[in-house]
Amino acid sequence: MFSLKQPSSSPVQSRSMPHTPYASFTVLLKYFSFWINSALYFVHSEELRKHSWSGIPREVRPVTWRLLSGYLPANRERRDLVLQRKREEYFGFIEQYYNSRTDENHRDTYRQIHIDIPRTNPLIPLFQQPLVQEVFERILFIWAIRHPASGYVQGINDLVTPFFVVFLSEFVEEDVENFEMASLPLDTQRNIEADSFWCMSKLLDGIQDNYTFAQPGIQIKVKALEELVSRIDEDVHVHFQKCEVEYLQFAFRWMNNLLMRELPLRCTIRLWDTYQAESEGFSHFHLYVCAAFLIKWRKEILSMLDFQSLLMLLQNLPTIHWGNEEVGLLLAEAYRLKYMFADAPSHYKR
Repeated sequence: MFSLKQPSSSPVQSRSMPHTPYASFTVLLKYFSFWINSALYFVHSEELRKHSWSGIPREVRPVTWRLLSGYLPANRERRDLVLQRKREEYFGFIEQYYNSRTDENHRDTYRQIHIDIPRTNPLIPLFQQPLVQEVFERILFIWAIRHPASGYVQGINDLVTPFFVVFLSEFVEEDVENFEMASLPLDTQRNIEADSFWCMSKLLDGIQDNYTFAQPGIQIKVKALEELVSRIDEDVHVHFQKCEVEYLQFAFRWMNNLLMRELPLRCTIRLWDTYQAESEGFSHFHLYVCAAFLIKWRKEILSMLDFQSLLMLLQNLPTIHWGNEEVGLLLAEAYRLKYMFADAPSHYKR
């Protein structure tokens, strides 16, 4: 068992860490590849996660997300070979499976994906481009075919977008949301698509019970949220009961889409910096984020005195102008709740 105490020979310890976030990540990523075969790897993997928790600079977010997701090997010498192999494997899946989208067994899956794709972030021009929609169709169809226990479920389409935008931003300095995808070289387009597929797959590996038959993972998490809120803020919990609002009526979407329908995409990306830095960020820490998010609107919730008004508020919360500051405060509160209520909720079993 390796100790997480930082050894005195640490490359980072032997240098004074820069004070700017970008400089700190540059140092961490520079030395990360030398730690793979020693206890130092485990120490500095944690160091990378610790720095990522508070937000990752845009310039280093793509490589950091690949590392934190477990898709990119830490050893720099192996990275190019592994990326080439995984990208070729993904496009092999397309050749193997994608033509079957019109087969009787897969037709319904493809049709549902085809219907859902235009609904994905409909106000962002990038996602309305036919080329981008075709990319998303391939990613989702291949994932569904390779995961028959769940197949495609509405909501999974949203989970592609943060990875796609982050990996696209590696090649785009201007506003990504208005970028014309066709202007990139074909090889670059293909690499972004493959990396988005594999990183989304890594995410879904940890929360697949959200999408299997009857979506038991979501049912458990919504029940857990209800129990947690009853302990955090009894007034809000009792108010829901008086107005006959069921947690499932608003929190199902919060769990199914990981709050992506409640927050601007820029906020989701910042949120996912922390989720990937957290142990079980998407499967466990998200519960505390949802609790903190709900209590954030305590005043507005208690001012709504009937079912319809309250549910309309909860399904259309005013976050359109949110940015990193608001997400940072939300995460800080979620972190506090996690350690205050570490033994709760009892229903939340994995």
